[in-house]
Amino acid sequence: MKVLIADDDAVTRKVLEANLKKWGYEVVSCADGTEALSALDREEPANLVILDWMMPAMTGVEICRHIRESGRKAYTYVILLTGKTETAEVVEGLEAGADDYITKPFDTNELKVRVRAGARIVQLERDLTAALQKSEFQAAHDALTTLWNRAAIRERLSNELTRSSREGTAVGLIMADIDHFKRINDEHGHLCGDAVLSEVALAMGPLVRTYDVIGRYGGEEFVIVLPGCTADQAYEIAERVRRKFSDNPIRTPEGNLPVTLSFGVTSTANTNHRDVDTVIRAADEALYEAKRKGRNRVEVWTECGDMAQ
Repeated sequence: MKVLIADDDAVTRKVLEANLKKWGYEVVSCADGTEALSALDREEPANLVILDWMMPAMTGVEICRHIRESGRKAYTYVILLTGKTETAEVVEGLEAGADDYITKPFDTNELKVRVRAGARIVQLERDLTAALQKSEFQAAHDALTTLWNRAAIRERLSNELTRSSREGTAVGLIMADIDHFKRINDEHGHLCGDAVLSEVALAMGPLVRTYDVIGRYGGEEFVIVLPGCTADQAYEIAERVRRKFSDNPIRTPEGNLPVTLSFGVTSTANTNHRDVDTVIRAADEALYEAKRKGRNRVEVWTECGDMAQ
């Protein structure tokens, strides 16, 4: 774990640095408050900080206040080194956001225990943050493909529709369905079917723009949200994806399998409707038409309900 120390007294700084390194910490050493503040504002700053209260340019208490007001994502544990022993002065430091304090001259064993306690709290905060991020990811993503799940992709579409309505731009939508997917499961097993779903999801990413959003809508259906796309532009993207799978078999545990997809396309540029259900229904109708016409094709829904290839 990285520990930042800031003290204008060179001897104290060397003692702190030597002990911390001996205890297994990575040390960033600063000679005054300005240098410490600069180090804390860099990428990957230390999350455990030991600050001398009285330093030139900026005191440890001022740095502490800056840390608390900066809105850092990761928690920074702050220990103040001080010769102040009056209760009011100690309270000032703690109210500024310090987590702990050690009076000078400090005892090495006490320092070790207090630093260890701070490191434990920092690590607990990291673990909790990681667990929360994992939980949030799992709540919004499909477990098999790691794409956005149904609820999340609908929310992303809703956000894009709101934004496009405000800015006067279009949103394209593609619904894709793996052709004869039940046959794949029946003939090759569900593990093979899962592999097909995963490979299709993985291959779609490089075929769309970096700001397009792909989700698994359910079963073997996928949704692609295309900000700023007319129906013609969405068609070109869908056709590019279709050709990729039509021309290249999918790797599975049962060997390479020929897999094709059918696509339904729509865009708000073709309709006055901008609610999620209506846009999805339009793309779904176009997808149904693609399947009715023989699969492995792209159909486009228009305002009047006609389908245009």
